[in-house]
Amino acid sequence: MKKIPDDIRQMDERIRQLKAKEKQAQQDKPESRFAYAAKVGFRIGAELISGVIIGAGIGYLLDNWFGTRPLLLIIFLFLGSIAGFLNVYRFVKSTEKEQE
Repeated sequence: MKKIPDDIRQMDERIRQLKAKEKQAQQDKPESRFAYAAKVGFRIGAELISGVIIGAGIGYLLDNWFGTRPLLLIIFLFLGSIAGFLNVYRFVKSTEKEQE
């Protein structure tokens, strides 16, 4: 078993101290309202867009497979939109419970 050199041990201890200092600094500083609003806005946008894109993709693939050109695309686009809105609704409800 090799012995760890002193300089590497000192460097490891310095890294641990800096990580602890960074963690303490992050705990003391609350998140700004702008950062929270941006985070929530991006999350809501991603939920809506992903539902629509996934629904449209499934509808497009099923249309190609069954040969029913625009029908399933429209249906699954609509269902994907509903799923996106439901995800946003669940997210908003969960944030309301956290704030209470």
